[in-house]
Amino acid sequence: MNFLKQGYYFFIYTNLLIGGAAAAQCALTYIFFESAFNYSIIAIEGAATLLLYNFSLVLSKPKDPKASIYRRTRWVFQNEWILWLNSALAGAVLLYTVYHLHIYNLLFLTAIGGLSMAYSFPIFPYRGKMVGLRQLPGMKIFHIALVWTLSSVCLPAFQLHLDGLEIDHHRLLFLFLLKFVFLIICTLPFDIRDIQQDSYYHLKTIPSMLGAEKAINLCYLLLGLHSLGIVIADFQFPVKIGILLTNILIGIVLKRVVFRNRDRYHYAYLLDFALIVQFIFVACSVAIWSYWL
Repeated sequence: MNFLKQGYYFFIYTNLLIGGAAAAQCALTYIFFESAFNYSIIAIEGAATLLLYNFSLVLSKPKDPKASIYRRTRWVFQNEWILWLNSALAGAVLLYTVYHLHIYNLLFLTAIGGLSMAYSFPIFPYRGKMVGLRQLPGMKIFHIALVWTLSSVCLPAFQLHLDGLEIDHHRLLFLFLLKFVFLIICTLPFDIRDIQQDSYYHLKTIPSMLGAEKAINLCYLLLGLHSLGIVIADFQFPVKIGILLTNILIGIVLKRVVFRNRDRYHYAYLLDFALIVQFIFVACSVAIWSYWL
């Protein structure tokens, strides 16, 4: 049990979890469109996400990491060589996959990267000073969901289009909207957890504006709407089953673990695991369905 706990924290602290989640969500889009995986796209999505989150850690490094009240901050900068090692490996993967992608894919990915950087860089005027998107009231969660949806849905769909696959634009739009809502569901608990911290840094997030209880109810409402959207969507039946099973699991985890232990900082990261679990559930559901047909 202690080994599992250490592994859980290791994947969180090193950002390997978030990189794996990005790759899994990207791979899921290929299942939606019943197409073979493009491993270069999946790899570059995971590597680029890992690098962006590592870069964010470096930018937010406090003057004295050892004195930080956050265990993650203390661990990361006490083991900073791991941060630079996995960044170097991710960079190597990024460089390797660049040679296997169409130039239009790279331009699209660069645009997404630029949008991601807008999260922290002060390029927007607000109350007489320049700020990043995260400082704009209520924008933080929508920015994260938009970047993830563009990279995990639109990037592979664009690649499939370049490869000659005829993409149903209505189906793509529906998938985009459902993924956007799903990512808000998985992100909102982090902002609920961080209400006090965000208030300290004068960040106005959805939970800080609504209040914790209303934000929790909003999370459940969105989960219900997402499930309803999956039921009426024009997706394969086993895909629907895999996603609905994930939603049920998320609902249980939110109610019994995450929202019941809001003071336990690392429980919210179970939602990042849910991004990987969703892919596993859908892939297994499709495989079992195909076997029995």
